[in-house]
Amino acid sequence: MGFEGETWHVRGAPDTGGQEGTGAEIGEILIEDADFPWLSGRFRAGPAYGAVRDLFARELALVERDGAEHRAAWEAVSAEIERRVRLVSPDGPVAEFLLHIEGDRAWFRWSDERFEQEQEQEQEQGEAAAEGADG
Repeated sequence: MGFEGETWHVRGAPDTGGQEGTGAEIGEILIEDADFPWLSGRFRAGPAYGAVRDLFARELALVERDGAEHRAAWEAVSAEIERRVRLVSPDGPVAEFLLHIEGDRAWFRWSDERFEQEQEQEQEQGEAAAEGADG
């Protein structure tokens, strides 16, 4: 697939109000390995990384634990990362990603489309809203 050698950017999401917001450079990832569906490489922190460093540390600690209570906590932290961070490929922002950062290493999977589970939830919410409007 030819991902090795590419540089992907981790940027702050617009309208989050934090130091990492409005496209601030959180860091960049030089891709060294592509093992579908994961890409991994060397992470170089940018000026806005300090605002999300603890969030990534919590996410990684939680993903390595078992149990429903840890899963719920991981989902909350993961959602916060998704709210505050954008992953940008050489071709532009990706629609969905799961990113782990530990020290100078980063690994992630991504999609040009939103992951299935979220699409299904949005569809169910839309159907429920339509039913409520009809009633």
